[in-house]
Amino acid sequence: MTRWTTGQVSKLRNISVRTLRYYDQIGLLTPSLRQDNGRRYYSEEDLFILEKIMLLKSLSLSLEDIQKVLGQLSLRDILIAHHHHLQEELAFLQASIANTASLINMLDLEGTLPWERVSALVQNAQVGTKKWVDYFAEEEREFLRKALPALESGDRATQQYVSLLRRIEHCVKHAIAPESEEAYALACELIKLSDETFGGDAELMDRFWEVRKRPAEETGLYPVSPEVLDFVEQSISFALKKSEDH
Repeated sequence: MTRWTTGQVSKLRNISVRTLRYYDQIGLLTPSLRQDNGRRYYSEEDLFILEKIMLLKSLSLSLEDIQKVLGQLSLRDILIAHHHHLQEELAFLQASIANTASLINMLDLEGTLPWERVSALVQNAQVGTKKWVDYFAEEEREFLRKALPALESGDRATQQYVSLLRRIEHCVKHAIAPESEEAYALACELIKLSDETFGGDAELMDRFWEVRKRPAEETGLYPVSPEVLDFVEQSISFALKKSEDH
């Protein structure tokens, strides 16, 4: 039978001898093998218990709580819980990476970033509320994930959308009317780009636009002010009417 001293276990699992002795002292993990001279060793079963303790600690459980559940949960139960925990951490990390990439690309495109945009994107990565994909069926989600611009990618379509957004914000800031020639030109560009993005599916485009108008903290989409959204609606409506008249 293989057995390990406290020092050997300390080196194997990179746990201090002091911690192992404390676990022994509080009855959380006591070496189960004892020699005639009173010296105690850890068995393989003890090491499995130690792994369960380490996994439960990774779930941010206190030692007191670990003591309560240790004998009730199998190693598989704990591994499943740990797996779910890692998936949540991965999702958060991926969101943080995507938001950081978005900020980098926005900075490259615009040259500067106002604090409000940085704050909004950072906060969007931290909330776990309903996201825009939850408003669509699975097939639509897959299509939209591929078709919609993503700031973290910085591709050509994304650059076009960001450029249009900056120009629209300029119009709003300088009180340029949605019925002006400048707004008409912007609306025509946006309509053309949207048709390309949504593959001409007007219904899906309209439904996404309704989601787009919801608060950014609810959808996880790039934050756009209500004034800009209202300007877009009015200028597109004007452009479509003007096209019909001609």
